Order: sequence, then C-alpha cells, then structure tokens
Amino acid sequence: MIFEMGILSARKGKKLGILLAVFWIGTLCYIWLPDHIPDFLSSKTKSEKSAKLPKLNLMLHAGVSSNTSQLSNVDSNETVHVCISSDQRTLGGMVTLINSIVSNTKSRVKFHLVVDEESADRVSIWLRKSKLADIDFQVKVFPLNWVDGKIKIRGGRKELGSPLNYARYYLPRLFPQLKERIVFIDDDCIVQGDIKELYETPIKEGHWAAFSEDCGGINKRLTRLSNVYAEFLDFKNEHVQKLALKPTACSFNTGVFVSDLSVWQKNNITTQLEYWMELNTKEEVYGNERGGGGSQPPMMIVFYNKYSPIDLMWHVRQLGATAGSSYSKSFIQKAKLLHWNGPLKPWNRIAQHSYAWDKYFVPEPSAQFKVLRRT
Repeated sequence: MIFEMGILSARKGKKLGILLAVFWIGTLCYIWLPDHIPDFLSSKTKSEKSAKLPKLNLMLHAGVSSNTSQLSNVDSNETVHVCISSDQRTLGGMVTLINSIVSNTKSRVKFHLVVDEESADRVSIWLRKSKLADIDFQVKVFPLNWVDGKIKIRGGRKELGSPLNYARYYLPRLFPQLKERIVFIDDDCIVQGDIKELYETPIKEGHWAAFSEDCGGINKRLTRLSNVYAEFLDFKNEHVQKLALKPTACSFNTGVFVSDLSVWQKNNITTQLEYWMELNTKEEVYGNERGGGGSQPPMMIVFYNKYSPIDLMWHVRQLGATAGSSYSKSFIQKAKLLHWNGPLKPWNRIAQHSYAWDKYFVPEPSAQFKVLRRT
C-alpha cells in the first residue's frame, strides 16, 4: 500500500515538473521571441475595440476625397461605376442624381464625382451628413489648366463654357486606376430604373461607346432641331469637310453615355477631343449653328459611326427645353432616366415635371443650395 502511494506521488511530481518546465520555456520564448508568439490577449482586445469603432469617411488631400465604406468592392465585377461632374451652381443636381440611383438599385455602385475646387469639401460634407453617408464615392477636383484656352462659345448659352462641362473628355486621366466600363450622366438628370441595366448596355465590337440618338421616336419630335450633324457643325470648314461626315447623319446626345475606359485610352479619345476644341478657338468648327457649342460637337466628330444606341427609355430628354409639359405624367413615371437638358433646370422655378426631381432631392445641411418653385 505504501509502495503504491509512493508510485502515485512520484507520478504526480513528474507531471508537476513537466508543467513547470513547459511554463518556464513558454515564458522565456515570449520574452526572447515575441514576434513569433501570437498575442491572443492583444488580438482579442483589438477585435473588441474595432467592433466599437464607428465607420469613418477619410478626406484625402491632393484634390481627392473618398468614402471608404465599400472601397474593397471597387475592383469587383459586380460594381457599377458612375461618373458625374458638377460645379458649385449645380451641385444639388449631383446629389439628387446620386440619391435617385441608389434608391432604385440593389447593385454596388461606385460614384466618381468631378467638381470644382470650391465644391470638393462641400459635396463631401453634404453626402456624409445625409442618408447617403454610406455610399461608395470619391471626389476629384477638375484641373482647370487642362482646358485653359481651349474653350470658345460662340453665342447661345454661355454656361456651356463651364470647364466642368468638359470633364467627360478626361475620364481616363481623372481616374487612371479605372480600366473598365463607366456610365457618365449629366447632373441635371435623375434615374428611375436600375442603373445596372444602363451599365450593361450592349456595345458593338469596334464601337467606342453607347449614346442615345436624337432621330428616334419621342426625342425627335420634341426638339427644335432637325437632329442632324448640320445643326451642330460648320460644314463650310475645310477640316470638317475632310472628315467626310454626312450633314444629314443623325445626331446623338452626350449627356448620358456608357464607355469602356480601356478602349477610350487605347484610341486616344481625349487627345482627339482636345484637337477639335483647340481648333475651334482658332477658326469656327462649331458654335454658330443652331445646336450651339459646348462639349457636344467634338464628341459628335470623334464618335462618328463608332457608337451603339442606348434604349430610348434610358434617356428621355428635352425636359429643360420649355416650361410647358412635353410628356404625360404617366410617361414620365415609366421613363428610366429623365434629363432636363436645355436652359431650364429641375431645381428652377419654371421647369416641367419638377415633382419627379423633387422626390429625390436631399437638402444641403448648410442650405446653400436652394430649390426655387412657383409661389
């Protein structure tokens, strides 16, 4: 009996000795080799702290602001990339357009916002302090020197000479990391359909983009123009004549388009557009025609016979042409994208069908942007 107890005692002592040895070896390793031992306590504490931290939107310098809540999804095939440009006069249109897009889609959307320097902080604060705080967006200040001396508006609407109106020319330069498809939409639009449908517009092989033509259905009968190239370009100009463009070719609207930026860059589209801009400052290429100047004529030259059509319901326009109603209310409700192109904007007093725009308007926290309505 005493012998058995001695054996048990020896076994217990041996186990205790082993445990003590393991303990001291572990302690020495922790002290001498801390980088090779996982810090379980610290990891748990960091995890608990991270769970308590609020989501932060980071303001980046060098003219770029970004909301980081969904940045990990930027390279996902499911992400829909949308670009909108605006200046301080029309910033409310940009925010309203964003709200209309996110309100009508379940897809991930990355917004690429191009603004003037005065509007960068303003739009970031506007979005962060609204129900749009969790959207995925970046804000880029448009470098004015890119278009300095290249813009000339001959008569017509002087606001078409705003540098931000030409930001659409420079998408690959503004977003060099983006090599995929993007949708560009003017800030005087709202989207009532699922933006992914527009994003997936078929573009024929050999074409560089998709635009909405002016010669079909509703868009043809509501405009004051003949919807042909002769309304936009000076066909007496020798450089235009050398292009062998048909004066009777159907025009298209550049306020909404879909394009692949890798294709854009491969074909040096920005350089081509700049060529016609600069030439127009030296001699009349466009501007005195009924279609006026602005950013549209160079795009009509460069993309001639190199674009596919956008579904007409995805670009219902001419809403800003007149104060009188051009469409029935039931048709407006069915349209997937509404565009107030023309001098009358949906935030102004006499715009038609402004109730459709009002539905998505997000008031600015500082109340700088004011919506005018009939009293």
